[in-house]
Amino acid sequence: MQTEPYIQPMQSPEPFPTICIVGPTGAGKTHLAMALAEHAKSIGLCIELISMDSALVYRGLDIGSAKPTKAEQAAVVHHLIDILDPTEVYSAARFAKDAKRLCEEIRSRGHIPIVVGGTMLYWRAWAHGLSTLPPANPEIRVRLEEQAKTIGWPAMHQQLSQVDPVTAARLMPNDSQRVQRALEVFEITGKPMSALLAESPSEDGREGSVIPPWINLVSLEPRDRARLHLNLEKRFDEMLSGGLLEEVEALRKNTALHADLPAIRSVGYRQVWEYLDGEIDWAQMRYKALAATRQLGKRQLTWLRAIAGRNTFDPFNPNELRAALDYCKVNLK
Repeated sequence: MQTEPYIQPMQSPEPFPTICIVGPTGAGKTHLAMALAEHAKSIGLCIELISMDSALVYRGLDIGSAKPTKAEQAAVVHHLIDILDPTEVYSAARFAKDAKRLCEEIRSRGHIPIVVGGTMLYWRAWAHGLSTLPPANPEIRVRLEEQAKTIGWPAMHQQLSQVDPVTAARLMPNDSQRVQRALEVFEITGKPMSALLAESPSEDGREGSVIPPWINLVSLEPRDRARLHLNLEKRFDEMLSGGLLEEVEALRKNTALHADLPAIRSVGYRQVWEYLDGEIDWAQMRYKALAATRQLGKRQLTWLRAIAGRNTFDPFNPNELRAALDYCKVNLK
């Protein structure tokens, strides 16, 4: 069976590391990047932003993905936004190649690339390369989905714990996408995903991860988790009042779209899709979307805290937020 080839980590063609702004959802990554771009412009430099976000690649997924506004995109060049239809699939391997190419192209123009986003699997692929895992098997995925509809994802997670306790221990019981993938990998290969990752020449990106010298990692990590959750709740309610329901209704007019596509499985979109399918009511939709958003943020922080040497700032502390911007200014090369 063919597998996705190992992606060699990007080697920096420049003597200066590329700034990469990361953090959990709702931490203010875009705000910091735009402030940095404004500063750069004031001193005669030009920044181009490379999105490291698995939802922003899709056209039509604007409100629920918190996509930079048209004004923000007009003010600063953004890459890897609106490059695919939601029927298509984007991968970490493709991001690694695209990011490498874009950094080189941006540098060749005399501009400065800044990578911004929170999809940490993309970070791993870009920074460390990818392990050789088997490609998706549609038949197995459909069967796992059907089984999950019968017994629920917590029960599927329990099955995973029997065959791959290491992977199960780091996944939430309702993390359907990752539980499904881990079960799929085991069924295809007969080996736990954790074992395959351990055998891989690339780093898993979770334990003992280090930052390559050609990346300057700036991590926005809120210490006040309760405040972050309140902000995420407010943001989702603003998405709902701002037309998220209508956005998903427009997507559903495309008969090629369905709930198992990566685009529709994005946090927020999946729950609204289920609501429009009549599977859950409004209150359940809102509750499930907020729970999924909090789980996403928790996973992102887990990834980040395992990366040694990152430059960490609390975006909810005004002094630290200013310090984050000042740090980026000093390292803007």
